[in-house]
Amino acid sequence: MSEIIAIANQKGGVGKTTTAVNLAASLAAQEKKVLLVDIDPQANATSGLGFIRSDYEFNIYHVLLKIKKASEVILKTNMETLDLIPSNIGLVGIEKDFYDSGVKGKELILKTQLKEISDLYDYIIIDSPPALGPITINALSAADSVIIPIQCEFYALEGLAQLLNTVKLIKKTINPKLSIKGFLPTMYSSQNNLSKQVFSDLKQHFKSKLFVEKKSSSYIVIPRNIKLAESPSFGKPIILYDIKSSGSVAYQNLAENILAS
Repeated sequence: MSEIIAIANQKGGVGKTTTAVNLAASLAAQEKKVLLVDIDPQANATSGLGFIRSDYEFNIYHVLLKIKKASEVILKTNMETLDLIPSNIGLVGIEKDFYDSGVKGKELILKTQLKEISDLYDYIIIDSPPALGPITINALSAADSVIIPIQCEFYALEGLAQLLNTVKLIKKTINPKLSIKGFLPTMYSSQNNLSKQVFSDLKQHFKSKLFVEKKSSSYIVIPRNIKLAESPSFGKPIILYDIKSSGSVAYQNLAENILAS
């Protein structure tokens, strides 16, 4: 059985997709069989791996409406052990479509669909949208754990209580095995006092849930990095775009932490 990890935070622009794509690719580089599931209507994880709409007819939207099985929409990527279930902007109307179609148990559809293919993968990484609607609920219901990226900027912790309450509620009601795998500081700059303050706040409140680098025992933070920002426009994860960049090294360290846990 695979380990299913959701990447979630209802705030936009905190590095969810960057984390989902690059963690998945870094795990695949370790010769693990990985499936990246893009359930964000913006489909940035899909384009970040080099796919455009004309490359595929069916996507996660059809899976959530039970028109297609998950196995029928999987795409092969440029990495031998990394597969993708793509997304599309049409996913934005899924909530209305759920009710119009009379789909039963809609919060568990993704879990049911992924169960059929989970034996094929070591890890399934889910990139969720910046909202706590039915799509993110599906992600958290299907996941074993959740990684929460936290941008090292002003208002970083705003709204976090709402997400933690949602995780707690889902754990209590429909997914008792759900746990918080960790908080991941993103867009960190050692030259920026605000970054340092946010990271200090995270250590104060969530020290036991921060990721630690295996070799140096230092905390894993995702730095502000030009190469990391450029790589999606080339349709490549950072490990294929610039393996030695600080952003790539950080995600490789995160992958090693996940593999060791």
